[in-house]
Amino acid sequence: MSALNKEVIDLVWGRRTGNGVSDTVFCRWTQGFVFSETEPTALEQFQGGPCAVIAAVQAFLLKNVLFNCENSNWRECSEEERKAVLCNTLSEILETACFNKSESYSLVTWSKEKVSEDNASISDSHPESSHHTMDEEPSTLAAEELGFERFHTIIHKRTLKTVGEMKEAILDLYDTWRNKFGVLLFLYSVILTKGIGNVKNEIEDSAEPLIDPVYGHGRFHSDVFPTIHFLQALQELQGIHNQATVGFLTLMESLRYCKEMLLVAPESPSEQARRVFQTFDPEDNGFIPDTLLEDVMKALDLVSEPEYVNLMKSKLDPEGLGIILLGTFLQEFFPDQNSVIPDSFPVYHYNGLKQSNHNEKVMYVEGTALVLGFEDPMVRTDDTPINRCLQTKWPYIELLWTTDRSPSLN
Repeated sequence: MSALNKEVIDLVWGRRTGNGVSDTVFCRWTQGFVFSETEPTALEQFQGGPCAVIAAVQAFLLKNVLFNCENSNWRECSEEERKAVLCNTLSEILETACFNKSESYSLVTWSKEKVSEDNASISDSHPESSHHTMDEEPSTLAAEELGFERFHTIIHKRTLKTVGEMKEAILDLYDTWRNKFGVLLFLYSVILTKGIGNVKNEIEDSAEPLIDPVYGHGRFHSDVFPTIHFLQALQELQGIHNQATVGFLTLMESLRYCKEMLLVAPESPSEQARRVFQTFDPEDNGFIPDTLLEDVMKALDLVSEPEYVNLMKSKLDPEGLGIILLGTFLQEFFPDQNSVIPDSFPVYHYNGLKQSNHNEKVMYVEGTALVLGFEDPMVRTDDTPINRCLQTKWPYIELLWTTDRSPSLN
């Protein structure tokens, strides 16, 4: 095993002690980018674990299907169209991951010489597998046959100096990405393109592996969301300086494990006011004690002379309840803030796990999002995880699904 491979292994799987990575955990990650038979543009996830990679790739893939494909129906896609959009998506992610645009790109793939040895040895020990040719990739073999150790001895890094070379190579390796181990090979490619040192510098505790050694899922840190270990290779966590083409929300923010701001566009004055107001309302009650009104007004550089604050208390709380409602506050001080968010828009939910879908068929679930105004009563009829997740971006949102049950985030 090369020193480079060992460094990637330590970052992704952790420094191995005892028996190292279990076969069960490793097998969860041994899959390719496979499309659903019932939803041509949806990727399937076979087991829990690799969602950190698959969900991110799915998001970029859908963005490209919606905005870069000529097909009028984004849910219909031929095999050639899927090949093109998947390869374009992987190329875009690698291009984004490159820390310095003058640097080269890395692709982790099979080492031909060692693959030939591996296929030959398996054919000798398993006569029924003798149909494997010397040029065949080991991605067709069972993960148990190849194993964690052997897998990491028959992969190597290819260096490509230009975007054009990288895109051509990714297209040539389409079958590799689709077959077993494709997800892992691409994850390693992103990490090496980003740079191991750069990834380590951007995570909370570089001693912790990116993949949990017990359960196999991407580890979660307090300042990031669940798929972030893969996304660390895409963007700087210590400050996203450019507007992203794809947005990511997390249920962890609704649980107050983290707070994401300014990921899509600069805050409007009313959005800033809402954020400041909510820092004085840590339990998301939608109101604050009137004793905190002066602090909120000072934080927003509003007039905060005691006489004026007392006048505003009387106006914002005419019944003398001793509370200031968020909606009333925003209407008073930011009445002309026009929102660019429509009153309603279509939503589609995706979950790549068959067992999390109706009839175990990976399909998008269609719905309608209703964005309520500040003046609307906050009656939350839907307290499902997916609704709470979306409310971190749109606090006054309700979802209406075309199915009888809300889709699952698990």
